[in-house]
Amino acid sequence: MPSLLLASSLICVFLFFFCSLEKGFALQRTSVDVDDDSHQHVVLLTSLLPSPTCSSSIKGSKRIDRPWAFKGMKTTLDVVHKHGPCSKQNKAKRTQTSHSEILNLDIERVKYIHSKIPKKSEELGLKQLDSTTLPAKSGSLIGSGNYFVVVGLGTPKTELSLIFDTGSDLTWTQCEPCAKSCYKQQDQIYDPSKSSSYSNITCTSSLCTQLSTATGNDPGCASTSKACIYGIQYGDSSFSVGFFSHERLSVTDTDTVDNFLFGCGQNNQGLFGGSAGLIGLGRHPISFVQQTAAKYHKTFSYCLPSTASNVGYLSFGAARASSYVKYTPFSSNSAAGTSFYGLDITGITVGGTKLPISSSTFSTGGAIIDSGTVITRLPPTAYSALRSAFRQGMSKYPPASSLSILDTCYDLSGYKIITVPKIIFEFGGGVTVDLAAAGSFYVASVKQVCLAFAPNGDDSDVTIFGNVQQKTLQVVYDVGGGKLGFGVGGCK
Repeated sequence: MPSLLLASSLICVFLFFFCSLEKGFALQRTSVDVDDDSHQHVVLLTSLLPSPTCSSSIKGSKRIDRPWAFKGMKTTLDVVHKHGPCSKQNKAKRTQTSHSEILNLDIERVKYIHSKIPKKSEELGLKQLDSTTLPAKSGSLIGSGNYFVVVGLGTPKTELSLIFDTGSDLTWTQCEPCAKSCYKQQDQIYDPSKSSSYSNITCTSSLCTQLSTATGNDPGCASTSKACIYGIQYGDSSFSVGFFSHERLSVTDTDTVDNFLFGCGQNNQGLFGGSAGLIGLGRHPISFVQQTAAKYHKTFSYCLPSTASNVGYLSFGAARASSYVKYTPFSSNSAAGTSFYGLDITGITVGGTKLPISSSTFSTGGAIIDSGTVITRLPPTAYSALRSAFRQGMSKYPPASSLSILDTCYDLSGYKIITVPKIIFEFGGGVTVDLAAAGSFYVASVKQVCLAFAPNGDDSDVTIFGNVQQKTLQVVYDVGGGKLGFGVGGCK
């Protein structure tokens, strides 16, 4: 009898909680995943949608709602989505980029990555006939970058909003006097003539020659000053050209990096979304990670928020070992090249069932993780199996029309709470990572909620683990240690 009473009490408590959850859905804005079993998420639909106001209340390293996320980290910056209410760019009531435009830019970025990483058949001299349609010389496509941080440049410093990108190396910003052209940015344009710590790199310096492998373009030389000139061209014909220089970079108010190598852009045109430029977190010697190796030990961590109205973080420096972070070795496959961070994907589970995909499907083209690619690209064989299993798990919800490259969409306008099959990725070293519900969907509106995966052209193309799938995960890059960590529930 006591056991029966206890069981009844527990059932009542659960029913009360569930009813309260449903009644309070309109007030709840944080991401809520409740497991009714180990194979699916129970999610408030509103938790997948951004709020019209920014939810951040305490900034940077002083934030107290997730103290474990910053413990032991040397330097922490806020990460905001450039299309959300936390972005200064949107406070100016700029024209919003449509979802189709965002996804089209993502297509261009993936083309760039595929052009930069040769297929194994190309390495053997069997170059694909259609490769001539891809950009011949390009950097990363900054127009598709969604997340930025604010840093200071110069003495005295100018605060700049820079997109951070793990697939790029050169850090650059627009510079006065904009000798040729500058696009419109939200921040004040940096003026090197007003900084006491600025200096140009000469074109005879060995530092200048590093630009060839970092940007895909050979450096130039100014005829009078003999200053080193960089040029970086993007897949959509956007570009930045200027002086390769030294400057003081203020990561935070109290943390500075002297003689930081960066591009001071004098001729800049294209789809840069109002940002002041880019901070490169790739693996090349001129990247931020490598330049600050003595200070931050080639270690950084970030968490991308669940929606555009939340704030994530980007931290530099080694953190204390945490039991919730699981590490997988960086892959040594050729897909990583000199800039990207390689992964070994060994399998995918959907709704508790491991998909019948051979691990060779992923190893054929290799895999990378990329903060600038929005939608994860899978080998067509793997995507077909994932889509089929996901559609089966979502069969009770009405379908909606496709959105650009996304072909599995749902009209959830009639629902308050939904159940979503869990997607689990398996990586090298036996590491498994549960994606949050926010990491499974690209949400255009409640009437068009789409599975946030797309197929590559064929199985030999590199797999790209994109930024939607990384949402709410703490992602730790221990570059010196040769490993990548994932921690579930890194931010909201």
